[in-house]
Order: sequence, then C-alpha cells, then structure tokens
Amino acid sequence: MKALILVGGFGTRLRPLTLTVPKPIVEFANKAMVLHQIEALVKVGVTEVILAVNYQPQVMATFLKKYEKKLGVKISYSHETEPLGTAGPLALAREHLSDGDPFFVLNSDVICTFPFEKLLKFHKAHGGEGTIMVTQVEEPSKYGVVVFDPKDGKIARFVEKPQIYVGNKINAGIYIFNPSILDRIELKPTSIEKEIFPVMAQDGQLYTQTLEGFWMDVGQPKDFLAGMKLYLQHLKQTNDAVLTDGEGIIGAVMKDETAKIGEGCIIGPNVTIGPNCVIENGVRVSNSCLLSGSVIKSNSFVQNSIIGWDSSVGSWARLEAVTVLGADVHIGNEVYVNGGRILPHKTIKDNIPEPSIIM
Repeated sequence: MKALILVGGFGTRLRPLTLTVPKPIVEFANKAMVLHQIEALVKVGVTEVILAVNYQPQVMATFLKKYEKKLGVKISYSHETEPLGTAGPLALAREHLSDGDPFFVLNSDVICTFPFEKLLKFHKAHGGEGTIMVTQVEEPSKYGVVVFDPKDGKIARFVEKPQIYVGNKINAGIYIFNPSILDRIELKPTSIEKEIFPVMAQDGQLYTQTLEGFWMDVGQPKDFLAGMKLYLQHLKQTNDAVLTDGEGIIGAVMKDETAKIGEGCIIGPNVTIGPNCVIENGVRVSNSCLLSGSVIKSNSFVQNSIIGWDSSVGSWARLEAVTVLGADVHIGNEVYVNGGRILPHKTIKDNIPEPSIIM
C-alpha cells in the first residue's frame, strides 16, 4: 500500500518556525510532525510514502533518509514546480499511485490517533471510490460541513459555512481512494474539496467515517499549542510511559531525557521539552513547547508560547499569549512579551506589550 502526504508550500502560518525548517519537520511533541503520520501509516502496512512538496524538498529528504531504514518504508518525493492545490498533487504522483491498490491521502498539518486500519476496512466494505474521515466540531458555521447518511456513511453533499444547521461533521483531511479517482483529476491547480469531492458525491462514490477522539489542524501557533494539549491529554489518559513525572510536574508533561530542570520549578500542564533544553531554578512553564537547545533562565514565566531552537529567555522574563520565538532568539532579563512572533537570530531587550511581528 501507498500513501500521499500533502506537504504543501512555505508554511507561512507557522512562521517564524518555518523560516528555519520546512513545516513537516518542525517537532510536534518532540517528533517531526510528518513522522507521526508516517509511523502510523507503516503500522497499517503502507510500504511507500510519497511527499507532495514544493518547498525545500532536499532538506526534508536529508532529514527523513535515516527513517526509511529505521521504519522499513520507502519515502519518495513528488516535487511541485508550481502550487497544485489539494487535488493536483494526486495527478502529479499518478505513476506512484496507479498500481491498483487503494491509497491514503493526508493533509500534513493534521494530528489525531490516525485510525488507518479502521478506515481501510470500512473503505473496502462499502466498495465506493473514496472515503473521507470527518470530525465533529462545536461551531459548524465556521466550516464546510459534510452531509451524509448516518446508516451507511454515503455523502449527499457539502455545505460551506452553513447559517442553518445541517450537521456538525467537517472534513478531517484524511482520505483513502481507489486509483480510479486519478481519472477525475487533471494536472493543474485543483481543489479536491471544491472540485472533485462534490462530483464524487453526486456519483454516489464518496463515503465518510467519523473520527473518534481528538483532532486538530496544527498549522498555526495557536492551533499547534491546542493540538499539543489534546495530544498530551490523550497520552495521559492512556497512561503512556513517554510522559514524565516528579517534583514540580503538573499534569501532562513530555521531557526529553537530555533536558535539565532546576530546583523550585513548576512545569505543566501541557508542556513539551525537547533535547538539550535547560530550565533554570524557579521557572514556571505551562501550555508551552520548548524546542531543542532552548534555555529558560531563573525565575521566568512562560505560558502559551513556543520557544524556538537554541533560543533563550532571560531571568525574570515573562512570555505569554501565544508568543513564538524563532531559532536563536534571545530575550533579555525582565522582558515582557505579550504575543510576539520574533524572527530568527534576534536579541530582544525591550518589552513587547502587544502582539507584534519582530523582523
């Protein structure tokens, strides 16, 4: 079996992190985002993963090369010279996907439990051309809603941002298709959601399965942190040994074994601490992600923030309100940052009291 992951372009929504590395290899819970998906695909029997990419493919290839042998999977690259939307990449990768077997397609920003085995079994059972996973949302008026028969999952139609309630299930960005879908897609910029799915539904060839458990599109900082919280809570509920505990640890905290935490700290809930991070004495961290090599100096407060690779936060500093530090950013002592996005290689000595982008 094969799978196509729609990696996409520049990852502008997740800047400044994606100014350093492509979005799929930004660490989510101490593991590259795309590795969460690849590992789950391998477990269900996928032997080749194709990444549809148009930004820094060589960087991703270099990073992922070691995982081909480690995971026992072939990782190929379908390089877009122009953006092809969400359907065009399938046409571009036709030679990889036309071997007769169903194949998975994923949006690279999605994090969930990835129940691929259940999805594959359902897809084979109904006999249609495609199956999309849907997830339940509280405010369907913000999204495109999938309307389907609850008895068999056959999709009737799609309603974009409905003002009258028609359902509360939305596209989760996880699909499985028969190769015949490739006959519907031309090699040009095309939206699979707006141009392909409605026609498949009219033909009675598109079904849906409801995703159980958590789901999040983690393609921007606010949602990255929200998805991290959902992921860590899932690990805690399943008693996963990857979480850490001990004095000063509150709730779900993931800490790399090489990271160091000083005395008198309170860490958590919902914190990930990457390799070689240092948290000095008296620090408070919650709902935050510390990427590898970052340093939080004594008596600082970090909440709802992402600290980039090899960055540092000075003593008695305060970061909150979805502050994101790029790589090699240094926050001075007693500095307050309220929602800033700070590009790589900057030193900040003055307060940033309002959400700002610091070039």
